[in-house]
Amino acid sequence: MLAALTQLLVFQLIGEIIARSLGLPIPGPVIGMGLMFLFLILRGGPDEGSKTTANTLLQHLSLMFVPAGTGVMLHFQRMADEWLPITAALLGSTFLAMAVTALVLKAMTTKTTAPQAEQGEQP
Repeated sequence: MLAALTQLLVFQLIGEIIARSLGLPIPGPVIGMGLMFLFLILRGGPDEGSKTTANTLLQHLSLMFVPAGTGVMLHFQRMADEWLPITAALLGSTFLAMAVTALVLKAMTTKTTAPQAEQGEQP
């Protein structure tokens, strides 16, 4: 478990270094997550230690929302003053995420059913 947590933190650190050194507007942990995803693809998937650690973190995922909830309460007045742009951003990003997800699903479904159709199999 310690090795898997160290691996997570190392990828986050690499992402932070890349984001800060190149001045990217993307958070370092997001870059680190992408790098770890590529690493896991190249390695053929996570090992058992990583799977166990991920499941343990997922069981306690609700604890990750405590800092966000605290931040909301700390900046409640600012959120009340700027409710319209915040609402527009939330709704816009939600619909954009749903549209991108639908397009990717459609593309992946078409891509996976095409080889089966060529072989004469039913999807």
